[in-house]
Amino acid sequence: MKINEGRTSIQTSREQNDLVFALDIGTRSIIGLVGAVRDEKLHVLAIDKEEHARRAMIDGQIEDIEQVAKVARHVKERLEKKLECTLKNVCVAAAGRALKTQKAFCEMEFDKAQRIDEEIIGRLEAGAIERAEEAFAQEMDQAGRQFFLVGYTVTQYLLDNYPISDLLDHQGKRVSADVIATFLPSEVVESLYTTMNKVDLEVASLTLEPIAAINAAIPENIRLLNLALVDIGAGTSDIAISRDGSIVGYTMATVAGDEITEALMRNYLVDFQTAERMKMDIQDHENIEFTDILGLPHTVPKEEVRTCIDGSFKILCKEISEKILSVNGNAPSAVFLAGGGSKLADIRDCVAKYLEMDMNRVAIAGNNFSVNAVSEEYDLDNPEYATPLGIAVSAGLNMINDSCHVMLNGKRSKLFRSGSLTVLDILMMNGYRSQDLLARSGRNVVIQLDGKRKIYHGTPGIPSKLQVNGEDVKVSCIVHAGDQIHFTPASDGENAKITLADIVEPGYESRTSVNGRIVPLDTVLKTGDVVITGKGSDIPAQEAPVAQNVTEVKKAEEVKKEVKAEARPEARTAVVREKPKDPAPVKHVQSSQVCKFLLNGEPLFLIKKEDNTPYFLMDLVEYSGIDLQNPGGLLKLQVNGEDGSFQQELKSGDRIDIYLQKNDVGDA
Repeated sequence: MKINEGRTSIQTSREQNDLVFALDIGTRSIIGLVGAVRDEKLHVLAIDKEEHARRAMIDGQIEDIEQVAKVARHVKERLEKKLECTLKNVCVAAAGRALKTQKAFCEMEFDKAQRIDEEIIGRLEAGAIERAEEAFAQEMDQAGRQFFLVGYTVTQYLLDNYPISDLLDHQGKRVSADVIATFLPSEVVESLYTTMNKVDLEVASLTLEPIAAINAAIPENIRLLNLALVDIGAGTSDIAISRDGSIVGYTMATVAGDEITEALMRNYLVDFQTAERMKMDIQDHENIEFTDILGLPHTVPKEEVRTCIDGSFKILCKEISEKILSVNGNAPSAVFLAGGGSKLADIRDCVAKYLEMDMNRVAIAGNNFSVNAVSEEYDLDNPEYATPLGIAVSAGLNMINDSCHVMLNGKRSKLFRSGSLTVLDILMMNGYRSQDLLARSGRNVVIQLDGKRKIYHGTPGIPSKLQVNGEDVKVSCIVHAGDQIHFTPASDGENAKITLADIVEPGYESRTSVNGRIVPLDTVLKTGDVVITGKGSDIPAQEAPVAQNVTEVKKAEEVKKEVKAEARPEARTAVVREKPKDPAPVKHVQSSQVCKFLLNGEPLFLIKKEDNTPYFLMDLVEYSGIDLQNPGGLLKLQVNGEDGSFQQELKSGDRIDIYLQKNDVGDA
């Protein structure tokens, strides 16, 4: 690459904020790739790779988040240094371990022929996805695992019953779509997001590794052919099949390069790194040299090493072939092998043998990378680049189906789908807490002023505001593809703040005492304080008998105890429900001043608010016993058997149910 041209293009890309940063987080290594889209191609500007120092991942699943994050940060920082920029967003792909797929179909019909726009296509695909989720939920096993929808592909569109590759801007009365939805266990997806957060990166797009790899290795212009792409990594072998212009299926083999490495470790007593090197040396060396874990050096002919791994090697090739046949139904027209495992000696011959194909129909991927990606500095034909290139190409050239996205406050939200989602689900997935829905008034200051109880109120909180597509909704509102959610969190009111100067009338400053003591006028009063202003008394406060001060101090302590009792939700309820033995502030409350509710089947009595404002449903959450810091489920609100909202006004006699619903929709 010419230095001047390269720097200019990099600078332009940085200014336009159109850099595409992809991370391929593999079992053996992490590959980072940065490019910019120009002239409908991804121009690769920088690539970096680092292997894990120890086995931090197994079968494509992150096991040691800290270790993986450490390696990812090294890759990111080297790329930033090379490009002289800061990378904030990243595109990633999830591995196919425990991958599950579900096919579904959706059809829409109109009264008359009309132009098919992006909104119609989005609703059509979203309808198919919802059906796929419903079918998947019925077929899940009982292992207790939760699965997320991580991607889908449209296998076929129909326009007035005729197959068509793209519906956009065509005219018709009936349209339909067949899709394949892909689901992964929640731990696979969540660990990926957690790792990226530790590297100060925000996930801009998420796809599946076989989808990414096929987008790089098998461009759309040759997908009319029946082709298979096998990305052989260290932990898994991801497989994707194309036919009739579309991707028609995905699967994975649970064996990959690590099985061969482990066979060498067991046979020659070597560590993992040494076994990896031995595996690769078979290709280019007649004799393999190594040192075992006992410190003894060895030199063995490569044929001996081949014999050692022959069993594992054949198992790998047979498993890959059987998976291809199970998805495709028969041998495809051609097979492309990608990933580090594709470099194993004789793997083309072995796969062709098990598929009963001509060996010339099994190729190493790489020759088609140039259709969508180019570079003036890097040789992109390396089959190891299939996944990182595919991730970047998929995101940069808009190959990722995203009709199911939801916008939250103007930004694409993280959307881990596992069935129908409510607005509350979306808020919880994107960093909000239950407390953000509740507006709490500032704390009151309750004192005794000249023998009378006096309350100074904190300011009321500002309720949260929740809208979907411009309309006010409840948190239980179901979210649909393309919805625009606007959420303004609730804000608490300010605590009451009152000083002695605020309540003392002129001329009584020198007579006023707080808890039996003369204090400065700027003293801030606290709940439980006893204030005597001396108003109406001829005896100055400083000349009052000591016994009077002692009495007032005792009164202050009693008031403090009463206020503390009122501050506890359970105590406040008990005081009203059960007649206290000792005098209490609410002892003489008349029934007309009490609101009676039935909360979760139990009676609850509350004194009417002094400002005569009604109780809201949010006011009763604190009496439910639910820990809003760690709810452990979906908060459900009902009033008289109907779904309620936090801002809903209550009437005396209402039946309220506040409980947690465990989110087990996606459990497998």
